Amino acid sequence: MMENKYHIKVDGFEGPMDLLLHLIQRLEIDIHDIPVAEITDQYMNYIHRMAELELDVASEYLVMAATLLAIKSKVLLPNQSLEPEETEVEEDPREELVERLKEYQKYKSAAQTLREKETEDNEVYTRDPMEVGGETLEQEATVFDMVDALYRMFNKTPPSPEKDRETSVKREEMPIQLTMDRIMKEMDARTDGVPFEQLISVRSRTETVTTFLAMLELIKNHRITCVQNNHFEGLYVYKWEDNDER
Repeated sequence: MMENKYHIKVDGFEGPMDLLLHLIQRLEIDIHDIPVAEITDQYMNYIHRMAELELDVASEYLVMAATLLAIKSKVLLPNQSLEPEETEVEEDPREELVERLKEYQKYKSAAQTLREKETEDNEVYTRDPMEVGGETLEQEATVFDMVDALYRMFNKTPPSPEKDRETSVKREEMPIQLTMDRIMKEMDARTDGVPFEQLISVRSRTETVTTFLAMLELIKNHRITCVQNNHFEGLYVYKWEDNDER
């Protein structure tokens, strides 16, 4: 019988342009001078990571991967057809991608402004920024920030051979809904944020991945939120609050 695995569609949270902007911000890259080889390698690493976590990578991610690989090949293998005396300036193969990224940034900014306006109009209020360790946490983490945090966890504590074998356990043996209920029960018992690593650290790699998928579903359903002050800093998970719960 075919194994029935639980999948979360990544494009329900972020898209390939979001991933590119995440990498550009994380690597502190000038959007007008993108090192295509490095960005392509980093992008492909994320695709492999998300596939390993059984996130259902949408076809748009694969199209972008092909686009990046094509640009990378053009940059690394310049056109040799021109004679030495010819002075025609070739178009930068990155130009179209840069324009798409700039346009997407404008779209995201406009969408964020509309969401904030809608929130004001509906008089819905989320949790006030929380101070942790003397710093205010107010930046909502992306799914890519969470993937980063999860992989840092795995690299700090490599699974034993016994735990490696547990990854073959069928997902239905640890239902996502039960895991979601467990997370919400823990969140209900807390008045402050729960560190991401504390919430997701369970007995095996399989259970950790299941917990990660459950957290993504809860975020998608606006039941919890995950915040991060700066890239590579700790993530904190909070129960979603609105005016009906106050």
